[in-house]
Amino acid sequence: MTETLHDIYNQRIAAGEIHEDQAQIAVLGLFENLREALQDAPQEAGGFSLFRRKKAAPAPALKGLYVWGGVGRGKSMIMDLFYDHVDISGKRRVHFHAFMQEVHASLHKMRQSKGDDPLKQVAEEMTRDLRLLCFDEMQITDITDAMLVGRLFDLLFESGVTIVTTSNRVPDDLYKDGLQRERFVPFIDTIKERLTVFELVSDTDYRQNRLTGEKVYFTPAGAEARKSIDAIWDDLAASTHDKLVLTVKGRAVELPNYHNGMARASFWDLCGKMLGPGDYLAIAEAVRLLVLEDIPQLGRTNFNEAKRFVTLIDALYEAKVRLIASAAAEPEMLYVEGTGSFEFERTASRLREMQDKDWGLD
Repeated sequence: MTETLHDIYNQRIAAGEIHEDQAQIAVLGLFENLREALQDAPQEAGGFSLFRRKKAAPAPALKGLYVWGGVGRGKSMIMDLFYDHVDISGKRRVHFHAFMQEVHASLHKMRQSKGDDPLKQVAEEMTRDLRLLCFDEMQITDITDAMLVGRLFDLLFESGVTIVTTSNRVPDDLYKDGLQRERFVPFIDTIKERLTVFELVSDTDYRQNRLTGEKVYFTPAGAEARKSIDAIWDDLAASTHDKLVLTVKGRAVELPNYHNGMARASFWDLCGKMLGPGDYLAIAEAVRLLVLEDIPQLGRTNFNEAKRFVTLIDALYEAKVRLIASAAAEPEMLYVEGTGSFEFERTASRLREMQDKDWGLD
């Protein structure tokens, strides 16, 4: 008899890999139903037959899932459990931001070739032999994404692709307060029609709990600090992490290492480049935990970088983003002389507050 997702989930509990959570168990049934439906459906993708000259029509897309809830509740873990154990060909799991970057890059190439309907061509290329598309962390903050995602998803559904996604936001709050949002609203209706929306309600933030009591600010920066941070990062993100590129007003903002709402970058990655408040707000929106390494001594010689660092910390603080950092000195001693040192006292205070074990839990 084939193991169900509940069986596999219980095995992981017994092995001590996860803790039993009734909210996670509640959504497992929806994933199991979808898993069975996908496996029972015809496996042949639309294509060319030896006995017919035209392309076969794709099988209809099954009704997918939109699982949303607070960070660290296990949404991605449950989706990965489903993805790893749905026995079909033509499946793909990708972070939503990374997927949209692919779409924009492919659109640029298609437009250069001056073909008709570039977005349709992009969708056809991406969905060739694809039956299941799993997105991690759907969130839309950029107007260019907002203006094309509705038709893009219509094309995915028309191609017979079943979509499963996680998000920190209820569908009605996607692209909230965004420019020209009225043009985006029909996409929300599409989500509600084509995906079963489920809120994963859990009182436990497992990601934060794994950091409870852990040291999160390491000084001085160097080999020992990096070794300690490596251990934390490996525990949180394992070996599965990718680059995340955010598009902010048409510009690319890159986080070199990203996994499941967590990012890792150096001070120079984020503060050594010409980034501004909008870029840091986008980062704070995209991540719930940031590992920031090698913060140097700040002062006259790196005044511009120091100003950017202050802006970054303000954005992270206001968004309640968990921070793990390595630095040349304790917060109060990072910026002790030069223009801006007095104003830095507020940043030092925030850095100290963000080390508290309960930071970001409210």
